[in-house]
Amino acid sequence: MSGTSQPVFDNAVDIVPRDELSRRLEGGRSLRIKLGLDPTAPDIHLGHSVVLRKLRQFQDLGHTAVLIIGDYTALIGDPSGRSKTRPMLTPEEIEANTKTYLDQAYLILDPERTEVRRNSEWLAPFDMADIIRLTRSTTVARMLERDDFARRFAANESISLTELLYSMMQAYDSVAVDADVELGGTDQLYNLLMGRHVMEFYGKKAQCVLTMPLLVGTDGRKKMSKSLGNYIGLTDTPQDVFGKVMSIPDSLMPNYYALLLGEPLPEGEPVRQKRDLGRSLVAALHGEEAVRAAEQHFDTVTSRGVPEDIPEVKLEKGEVWIVDLITRAGFAKTNGEARRFIKGGAVRLEGDPLSDEKLTLDPESLEGKVLQVGKRRYARLVAGER
Repeated sequence: MSGTSQPVFDNAVDIVPRDELSRRLEGGRSLRIKLGLDPTAPDIHLGHSVVLRKLRQFQDLGHTAVLIIGDYTALIGDPSGRSKTRPMLTPEEIEANTKTYLDQAYLILDPERTEVRRNSEWLAPFDMADIIRLTRSTTVARMLERDDFARRFAANESISLTELLYSMMQAYDSVAVDADVELGGTDQLYNLLMGRHVMEFYGKKAQCVLTMPLLVGTDGRKKMSKSLGNYIGLTDTPQDVFGKVMSIPDSLMPNYYALLLGEPLPEGEPVRQKRDLGRSLVAALHGEEAVRAAEQHFDTVTSRGVPEDIPEVKLEKGEVWIVDLITRAGFAKTNGEARRFIKGGAVRLEGDPLSDEKLTLDPESLEGKVLQVGKRRYARLVAGER
């Protein structure tokens, strides 16, 4: 096991406390490095991969990755950065989402050196006495130091007791697994520091904390998010991964190289930089054999505009609701996702943007037209049986 701490400090934003983490890393003991993921959606995107890559760095130095699947805390939903209470998921939704998480995480992590735990193991058996003891670990005043809670409290917006419990519950995960270090994005700093506080309350040695930057999405403005449609998913097709990379603003290239490849931006034209990044990401997610076909597909779409071999979607009788059409075309998994694409300006019909999620159209007016969602997904609309 390497004695140097420098590799894991690269690109980190918060290291608390830095000197203590350096001492632990140089002490020669295999550390337990915790990362919690709440399965609130079925897929992981490249934004998640930033902290997963950092966890892999710790693995490569000989430390144990402790991946917490927050199947119990997902029932509440992390309020970080939220302006209102997050809708609670059902156990069925959580279980369905959990099934895909590990396969995607193992595209980056070494499964042989990953300890996977579900926090329902220790949180589900909690009785009222356990909950009361946990609540004694902090105060309401400390809770309201949190930025999102402070804003909502000042605006007289509701904050549920359930949300207040979230930080303490996920912090107790660190107690349960004896975490030495916890990783997360910068938006998780409050939760991670709460882990230090709760560990001390339960008589444990407080974990160190390391946060990573939030990856800006392909729109170049907001953090990568499925709800904003500005993401590159770990399960996206090779063609989508490569094409989305080519759409990223030039200004993001240094950030993407550093956070996704751990490399400085090479000299050269932005187009060449993006092609190299696209090839690297496709190879990492789908294997080297997928790279050439993905790049060729992009070149074909770019040179010809609408591809010739796009799928057809048959129209049904009666008026066609645009949200339903996007979903039936396979461009969105749910109507909610389809609405987000429309709101985000990602939907076009014959090249014209559509912004009205309530829009209904006559099937005859749609015959032969091309529906586009994003920059690479197309479908030709054709008449069904009349």
